[in-house]
Amino acid sequence: MTTTTSHTPESEGTADGPARSARLIQNEATTEIPVHLLFRDDPDPSPVPLRPAVVSRRQGTGEQPRLRRPAAERPCPVPEADPDLAERPARVLPGAVGVLAGMCGAAGCLATSWWAGVLPPLAVEALRLPEYAGAGLGPLQWTAYAAAGALGLFGLGGLARGRTGRAWVLDLFGRYRGTVRRTGLLWVNPLLLRRRVDVRLRHWRSEPMAAADASGVPLRVVVLVVWRVRDTARATLGVEDHEAYLRECVEAALLRVPVEMPGGARGAADAAGEALTRLVAADSAPVGLEVFSVQPARVEYAPEIAPAMHRRRIAALDAQHRASVLGSVVDSVEDTVTRLTTRGLVELDDYERKALVKDLTVAFCAGRGEQGP
Repeated sequence: MTTTTSHTPESEGTADGPARSARLIQNEATTEIPVHLLFRDDPDPSPVPLRPAVVSRRQGTGEQPRLRRPAAERPCPVPEADPDLAERPARVLPGAVGVLAGMCGAAGCLATSWWAGVLPPLAVEALRLPEYAGAGLGPLQWTAYAAAGALGLFGLGGLARGRTGRAWVLDLFGRYRGTVRRTGLLWVNPLLLRRRVDVRLRHWRSEPMAAADASGVPLRVVVLVVWRVRDTARATLGVEDHEAYLRECVEAALLRVPVEMPGGARGAADAAGEALTRLVAADSAPVGLEVFSVQPARVEYAPEIAPAMHRRRIAALDAQHRASVLGSVVDSVEDTVTRLTTRGLVELDDYERKALVKDLTVAFCAGRGEQGP
């Protein structure tokens, strides 16, 4: 802090004695402050520890700038997976158990009908049952009917067929009860809610998404994603729609990773694919998705700037072609003049050499123009 201390002349004495000299502090941004007002009038003041202080600089005051500590860069927060929600195998039984329970329920219904005497005579003869007059449909018969029917429905209703590459997520009143990855005929508790999940390796080709290159030019990118469901519980219950969540992760990654147009720097496409794969895999892991590859399949300019960028690209190619043609013409002219002078066919001074070079350059350029690129 730049300050200028000025001493005013001592005032003339008064009746009480000589006046006290006023010591002042003054700078370009503040008014005059008496120095003695900054301290206490203690006869023996206790020492005050001094610490280095840096003040902020105001515009036009000439003061030193404030030294600010750079803010620590915080990484983007990644959602944490629910530790209680993890895939575990569900308790299921072989399908033969459900078939046996269904057969027992059907046999119980037939036996109850024969007991009540309501079984048709043809069925009695076919089943070779003894003739029985029947006790009629009473409370006991209805109870037997209900028990046999419930057993049959419970056994046959729980039959399910497991397929390779498919899984069931079981849910009972909103509580996760396990995942079934087994194949073949199985019996699953019919009271459980079943959610079918595809756990095969899948390829997803996105629609054109917004992106940008290293210079900030807007692009439209079609991305090919190779992924699969690793944890069925988190993919089904941890997020509303895991496919929509994966699409949002890809869009967010495209906004953070620059993508180059085809024909750009060598290795730029591979670097962009690796960065996209790393970001999308990290963002989708908490919901049970495993991402193997995220690669740009098609890159093009955004519709609003596509005509201008195409004209710019054509102009750059034309300039490159002209530069290559001019370089080849200059080489041809130099080679021709060198051969003529080296072999002693002509003797040229500086003026004649310049004229010959000019004529040869015009001739070669005209010939290249007629031949085309």
